[in-house]
Amino acid sequence: MPESITIEDVYHELLVIERKMVTRDDLDALVDSVEILSNPKTMEALRKSDLDIKEGRIKEVSSVEEMLGER
Repeated sequence: MPESITIEDVYHELLVIERKMVTRDDLDALVDSVEILSNPKTMEALRKSDLDIKEGRIKEVSSVEEMLGER
């Protein structure tokens, strides 16, 4: 005779499924990443930024206004 299933069993299984599910935020982040990685100009800008950081071409700023004033 098959074992009976309780509402607690169903609830537990639903919790397991929920933990494994991909959320809307996860999907949005994945789409953003794909868009960035697919854009050659953006990727080149990121490579140049990484090189600037490695070669010490950085400046700390404490506000957006300070950063925008450098233009």
